[in-house]
Amino acid sequence: MRIRWHGHACFEVSNGQVVVMDPHDGRSIGIPPPRVKADIALVSHNHFDHNSVRSVKGNNTRVYDKPGKFTDGKMEILGLQSCHDDVGGAKRGPVILFKFAMEGIRFCHLGDLGCIPGEAELSAIGEVDVLFVPVGNIFTIDAVKAWQVITAIDPLVAIPMHYRVGGLSISVKTIDPFIAEAKGKAEVINVGNVIEFDRQDLPEQLSAWIFSL
Repeated sequence: MRIRWHGHACFEVSNGQVVVMDPHDGRSIGIPPPRVKADIALVSHNHFDHNSVRSVKGNNTRVYDKPGKFTDGKMEILGLQSCHDDVGGAKRGPVILFKFAMEGIRFCHLGDLGCIPGEAELSAIGEVDVLFVPVGNIFTIDAVKAWQVITAIDPLVAIPMHYRVGGLSISVKTIDPFIAEAKGKAEVINVGNVIEFDRQDLPEQLSAWIFSL
């Protein structure tokens, strides 16, 4: 199993089959574009920095950009509608939280989540091994709320996303507040741009994996 970060909220999860979440085109946000072709593209919402399917489209890419339950070969995909803000979507509209499993590892990508999920959403999400969570504030939840969400979902691995990196033209906060809030909550591990692992490699207690471009 491999996870690669393409910057912002765009991650690639692959084990032969390639799933890409929230692809951007690079140019529009000031960082390199994703260099990958997806078998499956998950799009949390229709904003330009999350919906550039053309940037990762292969010959037979299947795109999921709506809430619901989907079957793609042996993969079950769950899309849950939530909010891009803390006023029920009135400011920025809805986002879709996607959950899927590969090799028995349960992944959940929270897109541009802007609120704390309620009990019904948390129950629908269920058990998660690897959680991708926005932390950059401004357009999403901030570091403090991100840790509230992480605590509520209780994954084995939390992966922060949607924060400021060099060159990014979108005004969001850096990773520093998230790391500061991690003290006493999780082990923080810098994993570089790519990490390869098996299910048995997952930590027994919560870890935060910090990716770099």
